[in-house]
Order: sequence, then structure tokens, then C-alpha cells
Amino acid sequence: MWGAIIGDIVGSVYEFNNIKTKEFELFKPECFFTDDTVMTVAVAKALLDSKENDYLFSQGVIDEMKYFGRKYPDAGYGGQFRIWLRQYEPLAYNSYGNGSAMRVSACGFAAKTMKDAVRFAYNSAYCTHNHFEGIKGACSTAAAIFLAKTGKSIPEIKDYICNCYYDIDFTLDEIRDSYSFDETCQKTVPQAFEAFFESKDFEDAIRNAVSIGGDSDTIAAITGAVAQAYYCIPVEIVAKARTYLDAFLLETVDRFYEEYNL
Repeated sequence: MWGAIIGDIVGSVYEFNNIKTKEFELFKPECFFTDDTVMTVAVAKALLDSKENDYLFSQGVIDEMKYFGRKYPDAGYGGQFRIWLRQYEPLAYNSYGNGSAMRVSACGFAAKTMKDAVRFAYNSAYCTHNHFEGIKGACSTAAAIFLAKTGKSIPEIKDYICNCYYDIDFTLDEIRDSYSFDETCQKTVPQAFEAFFESKDFEDAIRNAVSIGGDSDTIAAITGAVAQAYYCIPVEIVAKARTYLDAFLLETVDRFYEEYNL
């Protein structure tokens, strides 16, 4: 989970002020956590409390996202999600936005099998992102995390993603100049994967993700989640990221790490 949170924090100041370089200060003083972090922690809390029961988790995702969303009302939610948060009995709104992918990392880390990873991801997405592409974004991200944490190589992970989810036929250098802001899974999840595929370590993956511009915090959150599962995050980076979160968020993050021995 720290991979997604770190990507979110680092990318937060570049979402509407894109940079097209890997040379930047990793943690600027004005960095902050956004809805990506809030909803990532909410999904983790739902997983912990449901003991991975499908029904309890599906309902728990709704309850926790509503609770966390109302606790952090200014975290930067999309318009439709804001409406969803205010509804007494919220209904999925056929979204294919990248919110389903940015909040899913706990599902990949908690999973004991690929079937678990995809099942958890589906259940985490469906309450809002019941469009095929929204579900695909969540499931592919959880699948990549599961493959990375179970020792698959980058070429093996890329082959799986390309065969099962997205045909990624570009490099970052080929898209960097022309890539622009897009909040859909289709136009952010493959780019986030490629940022990981071209990386040499965790920090490099985050720098790759931010360097292409676009929805920087969310792309970096998705990239960071997969990169965490593949690489070790330097302890000093985690220590710095902790200073941006409050005690309420840290409680669930720490509990999740203890429960799943991360």
C-alpha cells in the first residue's frame, strides 16, 4: 500500500502542473495526500474488517469509502464520486475512470492466489466502476501486484498484462511529449504499467510515472503499487511519506501491514 500512497503524494503537485522530466524533487514541501490515498486506505480497511468474505467486503467497501470520503471531504474527488458519497444507498454509475485502479492495491497484496486478487479487485470496483473498463483497470492492477509479489520477472508480468488486459505497444519516450491529462482507466493504467516496466528500482518507477504528465498522482499511485510489490521501498522514502499522513490513516496502514506481514 505504501507504493500507491507514495506515488500519490509525490505526484500530487504535478497533477495540474505536469512536468516532462524525471529530474524533480521527490517530496516537495507542498506535496499532500489526495483521494487516491484516502480511498486506498478505505479499501484496505474494508478488507481487514471483512476477513475477506465477499459479501462483507463488497458492503464494507461502500461503507468505508463513504466514511473516509466524508472524513476527508476536500481530498479531490471526481464529480460523480462526490455525488455517490452523498447518497444514502449509493448506486454504481458505470464509471471507467481510473479511481478503481488507484484504490485497489490492498487487494493485490492481500491475495493468496491470482483468483483472490481478481475477485477482491472486482468487488472493490463494482460499487462505483461497474463499466467493463473500470473493472478491467482494477483487476489488471491487482493482478500485476500479485505477479510482482510472487516473484515474476518484469517481462513475465508484461506478457501477462498484454495477453490478458492491455496491448502495451509504446515506450515512455514515444508518448512523453504528446501524452495529456486523461482520467480513464484505458488511458492511464497502461501508461502506469509501462512506467513500471521501464523502471530499475522503486524510485525510478515513480519518476517514470510523473515524467509523462497527465493525471500524475493517480498514474504514480498505480505504478507505485506494482513497483512496491516488485522492489523494496527504501526505508527513508517510507519514513518521509509517513510525515504527510495523519494518525487516523496511519492506523489502518500499519494494521494492514501487520495483518499481511508486508
